[in-house]
Amino acid sequence: MTDQPQFEDEKARASQWFSDLRDKIVAAFEGLEDSQVTGPHAEAPAGRFEVTPTVRTGPNGEDHGGGKMSVMRGGRVFEKVGVNISTVWGTLGERAQKAMAARGVPGMADDPRFWASGISLVAHMQNPQTPAVHMNTRMFWTPGAWWFGGGADLNPCIEYDEDTAEFHAALKAACDGHDASYYPRFKDWADEYFYIPHRNRARGVGGIFYDDLNTGDWAKDFAFTQDVGRAFLKAFLPVTEKRRNQPWTEADREAQFIHRGLYAEYNLVYDRGTKFGLETGHNADAVLMSLPPIAKWV
Repeated sequence: MTDQPQFEDEKARASQWFSDLRDKIVAAFEGLEDSQVTGPHAEAPAGRFEVTPTVRTGPNGEDHGGGKMSVMRGGRVFEKVGVNISTVWGTLGERAQKAMAARGVPGMADDPRFWASGISLVAHMQNPQTPAVHMNTRMFWTPGAWWFGGGADLNPCIEYDEDTAEFHAALKAACDGHDASYYPRFKDWADEYFYIPHRNRARGVGGIFYDDLNTGDWAKDFAFTQDVGRAFLKAFLPVTEKRRNQPWTEADREAQFIHRGLYAEYNLVYDRGTKFGLETGHNADAVLMSLPPIAKWV
């Protein structure tokens, strides 16, 4: 990464893309709600997203950006799902600045300004047979660097090998369209990143994860990040449609609550995005949107 110009056009394009992707996903998820006409929650009203603007302000009340927090609760298919977008800027605090410098971001010691835009999604499902899922993609800029990051991972409490294979196949296809080395590298990165050391296990069945992606060709890296976003619905919708009407027991539901405890532990203790959002003053409700509505611990 080398010194970069302000990249205003590129920032605007990336921010608009994340907003457009958010709209596509919200429409697809509300479509799933409308089409759920059988099962224990079919008589409930079809779930709809509640949209709340989020605002980030500086220490003197100045505008530092914001976004939209879109959350659906108590739907027919989704027990809780959030699809958030944000575009924020400002100056990194000392702790975040040191973390960036430790990752090798150039110029951080001298100029801690930043700009960041992205989409973040977490879905917790009504049917324990249907896996929870996470996805995010983002662009980050500092005066000394720019990069893309993100990924997606599947989090079933009841695992089906064919579901894992289908989910990974869709992500692999997106990666292979750009670089044959991406999928194996980013799959391994996800396996490492979404691991819970104090439990000695992964939080789910993996997916892909990447960060600090800067090949020197902004358009190329942006195109890859767009394809990761497009691949998400291709990866997740078929699995959801397959499992959403599958019978489940109270024991399955209990297992789901326990598994959600793992998800909560990971996001509160290890997740880099959670830490960054809270440390840089973003809306706490939006940052913690990922937490499940009900979780249990043994």
